[in-house]
Amino acid sequence: MIATLTIARNTLIESLRQPIVLVVIAISGLLQYLNTAISAYSMGYNRVPGEVTGDDKLLFDLGLATVFLCGMLLAAFVSTATISREIENKTVLTVVSKPISRAAVVVGKFLGVGGAMVISVAVMICYLLFAMRHGVMSTASDKVDYVVITFSFGPFIASLLLAGFANFFYGWSFPQTSLTALVPLTLLGYAMTLFISPNWQFQSLGEHLKPQILITSAALCLAVLVMSAVAVAASTRLGQVMTIVVCAGAFTLGLLSNHLFARSAFTGQSYGFVRSIEPEAERYRGFDEVGDRYIMTLDGEPDFELLPGLPFRFGPSPEGAGMITPAFAPPAEDLDFSRDLYANDVPPALVITNVDGLKVTIKQIGAQPVDLRRLPERGDWCFIDHPRISWPARLAWSAIPNMQAFWLVDAVTQASEIPMSHLGLVAAYAVLQILGLLSIAVLLFEGRDVG
Repeated sequence: MIATLTIARNTLIESLRQPIVLVVIAISGLLQYLNTAISAYSMGYNRVPGEVTGDDKLLFDLGLATVFLCGMLLAAFVSTATISREIENKTVLTVVSKPISRAAVVVGKFLGVGGAMVISVAVMICYLLFAMRHGVMSTASDKVDYVVITFSFGPFIASLLLAGFANFFYGWSFPQTSLTALVPLTLLGYAMTLFISPNWQFQSLGEHLKPQILITSAALCLAVLVMSAVAVAASTRLGQVMTIVVCAGAFTLGLLSNHLFARSAFTGQSYGFVRSIEPEAERYRGFDEVGDRYIMTLDGEPDFELLPGLPFRFGPSPEGAGMITPAFAPPAEDLDFSRDLYANDVPPALVITNVDGLKVTIKQIGAQPVDLRRLPERGDWCFIDHPRISWPARLAWSAIPNMQAFWLVDAVTQASEIPMSHLGLVAAYAVLQILGLLSIAVLLFEGRDVG
């Protein structure tokens, strides 16, 4: 661990000394301010309650995409600068010739690159938050928020002046010193904007603090770390140009993973999704005992006629991925509702007991209730049968880093709350992806001739 952490520390310092890091962060900050002007063309007058409303929805989408793209570019450039270039210049020989495993080299390099990415993305996210606090400049009569201008440009200029002074008098690295000073100064500047109104008056912390945006930004930071692992794995064998190509390909496949693979991995025929659902009586709210009944309203007429006795299954996606209901034996084709549906010879099942237009009543039958992971809720898709699974497509969908898992913008713009538990699941997914990618990186680097 000591060797790994030492390599990580040196890699972090070397990464921060790359001029491209400071340049990309500056470009990202400038683009955030430009986004406040170009986002007005969405004509978003919708004022649905939420953290992001109106034109600010497009501003948030563009701003987060800016951070995403800049983070991807940095991950590719920094990884190749610290790994593939060392291999090409033979400087990595000074490390592997010592009693240090190549796995420690790969892990240490990733930790250093990942630390640099977290620092860089943190600054870029701060400028995104500055833009969200400023808001869209929809018309010429909109006033500039000089509080945001002061506390966003101020830290950047101060960091440049401090880095110039330290470089001239002490010979310190200009990019490293600037970034080291920029992180705390930018965070302090954003904290000041939370307590100061556009009229330069003190305000409560909750006035402009947006927790859902912070959760979305944290998920995006995890995506950048996953792409850093992709870049590290590619740079153990490839040069800078090809590493960037691999990262671009993995990024594109990750964005299209649901479209290319998920649709083929799960093939289920849904007949609509739930517009509203509620228990038939208060005692049925748990929906965890035989005889419990729920009444749901579908979004529209199904493609085929729903009849009493058909099984009911539900899940969060129209293809059937993540089906909530476990596998259960379907009831008899012509279910006899006059008999005891809770007898020992009746297998547990969810069935449709009544259809009244778009209103459908579902019921727990059998000797034991069906064990559900959660209750049916608004937005769930409804099925008669379980989906068919294509294992090759599912394997590809599982192995390729799915960038859509980290893109939580739609939930924020549609005023749907993102629980912290979901961020925990995204973090767990990112850790597993990183571990898998680093395992590939170690295998590639073990057989690499660096002499």
